[in-house]
Amino acid sequence: MCLALPARVVELMGNDLGVIDLGGVRKEVSLALLDDVAVGDYVIIHVGYALAKLDPEEAAKTLALFAEMAQAGA
Repeated sequence: MCLALPARVVELMGNDLGVIDLGGVRKEVSLALLDDVAVGDYVIIHVGYALAKLDPEEAAKTLALFAEMAQAGA
């Protein structure tokens, strides 16, 4: 089973690389599969690659569901 997560782009580094923030965790990822990614955009991340841009409202809904599942599991 694979899991892709929505994350916010916080830095563009050049060479198709960027830094994303997911709940306070920052990670360098490849943006090579996407066009026109900007700081503040939400992207779907899987194994170090941004696969798709995501509408900010959809990203917020998905992140809220993950937070809810985490609370239920605690």
